[in-house]
Amino acid sequence: MRHQHHHDHDHEEEEEELFTGGRRCILVNGPLIVGAGPSGLAVGAGLRREGVPFLILERANCIASLWQRKTYDRLNLHLPKHFCQLPYIPFPADFPEYPTKRHFIDYLEAYAQHFAISPMFDETVESAKYDQACGLWRVRSANVDGSTTDYLCRWLVVATGENAEKVVPEFEGLDGFSGEVVHACDYKSGKGFSGKKVLVVGCGNSGMEVSLDLSNHRALPSMVVRSSIHVLPKDVFGVSTFELAGLMTKWLPLWVADKILVAAARLILGDTERYGLKRPAMGPLQLKHTEGKTPVLDIGALARIRSGDIKVVCGINKFLEEGVELVNGQILCVDSVIMATGYSSNVPTWLQESEFFTKDGFPRSPFPNGWKGKDGLYAVGFTRRGLSGASADAVRVAQDIAEIWNQEIKHKSHAVGVACNRR
Repeated sequence: MRHQHHHDHDHEEEEEELFTGGRRCILVNGPLIVGAGPSGLAVGAGLRREGVPFLILERANCIASLWQRKTYDRLNLHLPKHFCQLPYIPFPADFPEYPTKRHFIDYLEAYAQHFAISPMFDETVESAKYDQACGLWRVRSANVDGSTTDYLCRWLVVATGENAEKVVPEFEGLDGFSGEVVHACDYKSGKGFSGKKVLVVGCGNSGMEVSLDLSNHRALPSMVVRSSIHVLPKDVFGVSTFELAGLMTKWLPLWVADKILVAAARLILGDTERYGLKRPAMGPLQLKHTEGKTPVLDIGALARIRSGDIKVVCGINKFLEEGVELVNGQILCVDSVIMATGYSSNVPTWLQESEFFTKDGFPRSPFPNGWKGKDGLYAVGFTRRGLSGASADAVRVAQDIAEIWNQEIKHKSHAVGVACNRR
């Protein structure tokens, strides 16, 4: 059965379709991009500007599915808008300084439309392997209708991102817990939790914001803080903390910038250790730089921790039928649990390659050199530097592919090895 083609006619004319052993096999003209989140869209936009045809495969049935399906209602971007826009098109002037989730999704939809980006939806990439014999990547994808297709491409752009799969840690006794357990990606709002005792596992930006949202909806949240954590104010005397950090690191060593940030945080937020939020020995920028751990930007949760509306508790020893036993032996009765335990890359589950990506699914080379592998393999959106890092990668990838494309393919017809199709 033919898939519905959601992509442009210029692809349809260029792609060559073959049937090999009952499976559809498509020769892709230009690069194949896996993932239609902000990273994949930004690469597509750069390629479109250069006149390079491309194909995007997306497992969901919409662009930016993480933003559209897996985020809570009250989410706003935590950084000023000019750090979050994609290349080539800024946010509309009437957007607030910290756009809402809705603003961001509308921007992405308009962005895709502007660059005529039409991904093939409901296509889950199951495997991708470089075929040495013909110098092409063989990408196997399963459609929602159960059929599979092999795509053959010269360039493969991995844009599945840092947040492809939810992480749910294993806890003793969790199966026997009688209450509701949801991951933060399935949490929309605190509406249904009013009056309930809710345990939020995790104290990063999501854990803090979910706890605040629960508190706003008159729930009784307790937040698990297992280890030390840097909480910084969102703004320092009218300047965004992110912007201030960026400016300081241009002129000062990291450790000096860290000392200034922590001093400013103490001045504005007070001593967070009094509320059970112990600061790490290493400064926030050094920690981000060496371990990729993002500091928490306070958007109001700290005031609720101070007032006792959000309780801070230590790590979990095990789950009981109607609550948890903490590592200090305290028993806590809870009705529901929200796992704000983060996400992971899923690249190792489908990309059959171990030189460029680590077993955790991140490029081995640190930023800004983690965007290009060998044999036409590229990665976008794995910098642990948010949307601005993804945008920087996307521009480089599109330019690199366009350069090769314009040199080789426009000047002479590029013969693709037929060996691939005789499998």
